[in-house]
This record gives sequence, C-alpha cells and structure tokens, in this order.
Amino acid sequence: MPTIDALSERLSDYLDLQQIDEVRRAYFYAEQAHDGQRRKSGEPYVTHPLAVSSILATMHMDHQSLMAAMLHDVIEDTEISYEAIEAQFGTSVADIVDGVSKLTHLEFETKAEAQAENFQKMVLAMAEDIRVILVKLADRMHNMRTLGSMPAVKQQRIARETMDIYAPVAARLGMRDMQVELEDLAFQAYYPMRAKHIRRAVVQARGQRKDVISSIEQAIRERLHQEKLPGLVTGREKHLYSIYTKMKAQRKSFSDIMDVFAFRIVTETVDDCYRVLGAVHNLYKPVHGRFKDYIAIPKANGYQSLHTELFGAKGIAIEVQIRTHEMDAVASQGIAEHSHYKVYGDSDSAVGSYNRARKWVQGLLEMQKRAGDSMEFIEHVKKDLFPDEVYVFTPKGKILELPRGATPVDFAYAVHTGVGNSCVSCRINRRLAPLSEPLESGETVEIITTPSAQPNMAWLNFVVTGKARSSIRHFLKNQQRHESVELGRRLLNQFLGHYGTSVDEVNPEKLDTLLQEAAFESIEDLLEDIGMGNRMAYVVARKLKPDEHETLEVAQNQKPIAVQGTEGMVIQYAKCCRPIPGDKIIGHISSGRGLVIHRTECRNIRYMKDDPQKCIYLEWSEAMEGEFTVMLKLEVASQRGVIANLATTVSATGANILKIDMGDKEGQLAAVDMEIAVTDRIHLARAIKKLRALRTVSRVIRL
Repeated sequence: MPTIDALSERLSDYLDLQQIDEVRRAYFYAEQAHDGQRRKSGEPYVTHPLAVSSILATMHMDHQSLMAAMLHDVIEDTEISYEAIEAQFGTSVADIVDGVSKLTHLEFETKAEAQAENFQKMVLAMAEDIRVILVKLADRMHNMRTLGSMPAVKQQRIARETMDIYAPVAARLGMRDMQVELEDLAFQAYYPMRAKHIRRAVVQARGQRKDVISSIEQAIRERLHQEKLPGLVTGREKHLYSIYTKMKAQRKSFSDIMDVFAFRIVTETVDDCYRVLGAVHNLYKPVHGRFKDYIAIPKANGYQSLHTELFGAKGIAIEVQIRTHEMDAVASQGIAEHSHYKVYGDSDSAVGSYNRARKWVQGLLEMQKRAGDSMEFIEHVKKDLFPDEVYVFTPKGKILELPRGATPVDFAYAVHTGVGNSCVSCRINRRLAPLSEPLESGETVEIITTPSAQPNMAWLNFVVTGKARSSIRHFLKNQQRHESVELGRRLLNQFLGHYGTSVDEVNPEKLDTLLQEAAFESIEDLLEDIGMGNRMAYVVARKLKPDEHETLEVAQNQKPIAVQGTEGMVIQYAKCCRPIPGDKIIGHISSGRGLVIHRTECRNIRYMKDDPQKCIYLEWSEAMEGEFTVMLKLEVASQRGVIANLATTVSATGANILKIDMGDKEGQLAAVDMEIAVTDRIHLARAIKKLRALRTVSRVIRL
C-alpha cells in the first residue's frame, strides 16, 4: 500500500522541501476529512487520493496539482466547503478541486444526455485551468486499476465511458502512456474474453519472436555505432487494445498484425534523428510511401517523431520510430511534460504540446457556446477526438492539421469562423475546385470569399470538423430566428391593424401577461413562434387588442401581406401548385415550417381558404426578383429531334430548363413533362406561346 512518506521521497527528486510539506499537509487534511470512509475494496478511502497523487508525481506535476489530487473528493464526499479549502491551501488549489468535483458525476446511468452534459462541464473546467483534466484523468486511471471490486454492470459502464471519453482526451492531450493504460484496462473490463485470448496469444508470440527482435536490434545498434551516431534502440510492444482495433479495422488476423516488428530509436538532437534515419535506410530498404515526418509537421497533440517502414532480412516488415529524448518524454506525457520542464527550463516540444492543447480547449469552448444543446456539442467533439490527420497549407505557407476527409469548407472554418461564413469557392493547388472535394496532405488551399455570402445548409452533408459543423448550424439557426421574428412581426401587425394598433403600441401589461402565460422571455421569442407557424397571429392579436375593441373585422377585408422573396427559410412555395409572381396567392400557416404559399385556386388549400386562423391573404411585391419553378405537360408529335427542338425554343425565351421527361407514346403522339424556371407569369406566358407555335406541339398545360 502506498504511503505519504514513500511519495514524499519520490517528490524530493523535483520539488523543494516547502512544496513537499504543502503536499503532506494536504494529505493529512484529506485523511482527517475522509476519516471512517472506506472504498468498495474495504481499504481506507484516503488510499485513493494518495494513489492519484502518486500517478501525477510520475508525470512530475507541480505541487498544486498534487495537493488538489489529495483533496479532489473532499468537497463532494465530506462536509468541507470550497471556502474552507481556499482558506487553507489557496485559490488555485481550491479552483482545481472545485473543477474536478463538478466532474465527479460523470458516473451516470447510461444516459447519453447526462454524459454529454457532464462533458460540457469538463470543457468549461479545462478552460479555467487545464490541470483540472490531468487530475481527473489520474483519478480515472486509479479507478480503472481498482475496477475489480465493482459490480460487473458498473464495470462495463465505467469501461465504456473510459473508451469513449477519457482515453481519447488523454490521446488528444498527447499523454500516450496514460491513453494506452486506460484503453487496455477498459478493453479488459468491457471485453474480458477477447482481451484474455489476445493476451495469451501475445505472450506466446513474444517467446517465438525473441530471437528475431534481438538480431534486428543488434544490427541497428552496430550500424549506429559504425556511423558514430548516439541512439538507444528498443523493441516496441503493441498493447492489447491497439492489436484488437487493428484486427477489426484492417480485417487482419492476429498473426498478420504481429508479423510487423516495431522499434524505437531515441537519440540526442533533431539533426541526429535525420542522420539515424539515413543509417537505417542504408541498413534495410524503406517501403515506398510509408515515411512520415512528424518532426517538421507535428501532430495536433504536439507529438513529434520520424516514422518509417522497412523490409528486413527474409522479407520481415519493420516499423521504426526515431525521436529525441525530449520528444520521447512529450510523446509519453504530453502536456503534463510542460510542467516538468518549467522546473528545468523550457522545452520547445513540451511548450508546443501545451500550447496546442490550450488552443484545442479554446476551440471546444467556442463550439460549446455555439451548440444548441449538449448532445449536439458532444457529437461535434467526438469527431475532433478521433482524428486521422491530413496536413494542408495556406497560400502563405502556414500548416493546418485537419481530420482525414476534411473539405475546403472545413479548412475555411479552421482559418477563421468569418472566413467560413463568407466562403464562396476555393482553389486547391491553384486550380478551381468544388467546396466538397476532400483534401489531401501537402495541398495548398486558397479560400475565395465575398461579404454577401453565407453558409449553405448543404455544407452539413460533407463537412467533417466539429468547428465547421457547429458554426454552420449556429449561423443557420440565428438566420432562421431573425427571419421568423420578422415574418411574425408582419403577421401580427396585420391583425393588430384591425384594432388600430401595432406591435410597438400594444399595452405593456397585456404583453407581459401573455409572455408569462406562454413562458417566453422576450417579445422576439413570441414573434419567432408566430413566424414559425407554432402560434396563430390571429389569436395573439385578440389577446393584445385595446379594451375598446370587441370584435375583429371580417377576415376577407384584411389588407394582403406583400411577399418580397427575401424572407428566406420561413417562407416556402408549395410544390403542389408552384406559385409564381403574377398568380393570385394565399398563405397557409404550417407549424414548424412558417408560411407556405399556394395559388388561390389550389385544391389543397380550398377547404381552409376562408379560415383567417389558418390562412393569410398575400400579394407579390413589385420588387420581387428570382426564378420560380413551373411544371408543364406537353403533347407532341413523336419524331426525331423533338426534345432538342423543345429545349432550344424554351432557352430562346430566357427560361431555364431544369428537367425534361418523355412519357408513354400513343400512336404518333407522346407526353412530355417539362420543368422550367421563369421570373413571373408574363415570362411563363411568353415561353408557352413559343412552344404552342411549334408544329410538333399540339397541347401545352401548366400543371
């Protein structure tokens, strides 16, 4: 069992005596606070915070983190308050403890919403102080190590959560050692039989491979010695979960995965790394296209190394990673290594890893503010937690890392939200390309913007980054709200006009009463609900009318609302009758969709046409612009070239042909369905007149 004395001795390697005394004081405070409490295993509860501090000590975390680890369950499980900890140990320690306490309820009952809600809390706590997540990860690590004392159902639930959230977060922060252990422990708890079979097979394979590994290691050492290059060569073990995921993803057998021999060479300087690479390429032939330089272009979590694959003797496949001691430390500990180097002097790799982690957390915070709810937020984040990166360049040579499958729209949002929102087209390697084209590593991407542009809902079908997805949804939601509020205002003003008042002139007391009844915070919320068709403007107007007015004028006498064509998503044109400017029109309030416009003679609207609660009289604005779709049905003589003739005639009138379908033939006659885009009724009449003038056309009907 670990003791505080043993921990103090280890801490003397990198902390001074005063800091060690502070950590000891936090331990005795926690011991007193948890007095009488026991873990599921029967041990005194204080063994858990002591073990969590010991895990952080192996990462050389600062004394405040260790003190917070000692106290991390005190607020949650005892009577001691935040203020008491702040008075005893200072604000920094109290804030970390408070942040970790808020995350304690990540143990939820398989409820997705609870997981998402609590992950949001984690992001907010991380944004305040990134050490919060390091303490929480160490807490989870010890809980996973002692998971055996839990009931089987709880073991499975905690293991699933560890695989879904904690191990990917550790990976994203560059903490590979912690990620590997969390994954293996979770894998063994969640799939005990699969883990048992793979472990047994690994032990067996290790014995068979010992001689091969030793001979390859020896050959590499001798070559480095000949070249007078420093380098520590070790065989690299594959961990259980990694073997399992590779077998599953690549559909390979265990023997295929284990046939690849992996080695790591740790050397002194970056220059040595490239020279060692040359030496191993001289020793064994490299596999074409299987070299990656993560030193020049680090991974998103700060990881740096050279990766190469080689053909060994007798066709054996060899993977080699080459890095400096500093890079090796950062690859193991990630951002935790930053605090270690604060003591001994700054390290570029450690600081780079820390800065990337901070940038990632800030990005999460931005997404969290934009997401509609916690489920939407966690959907965005999960895409960011499992990246397979591509590296692309801005026109000025700056490198951006994006998940595989990312498009120019993802790139635009990675540069800046404003660039994404105003993006219209792009150039990839100086050639014009579609915004949906997946990017490849090494490409240079240039985004073309215009101030009047705005995000397109269709982009959601191909963007892959959480930032792009949340930014597009946020913009569209805000745009729809603005449009709904404006339409709601126009609808309500129309009915209030019969009482000689308007939205701006209604009685404030009546308005407040109505808002309270409907549980709305502001009049904008009420107007949005009217604009979206969820609440009738007719009914709201009656509730807000001045007291002297008792009855509403007959609906038929109402003045029509002008349709301007700029209303956006809250006005839809019915596909049953396809109205165009010049047609007499009427609007039907549809719940959740807003105002749907029909032609007045449309049979689908006929039964509700005279009901003022459901229909609004409309007219076209004189400033109306744009193209509108119309369906035509033609009877034509069935002969060669007739379709080309019809298309040429329609195009000559300036109308746009969207679709032509030739139907069944009846003798010499054939039916043709044509979908065309026109500006108004006069434009349509001109197109129909030209079609009827053709000898081959016997009949034209607008559907």
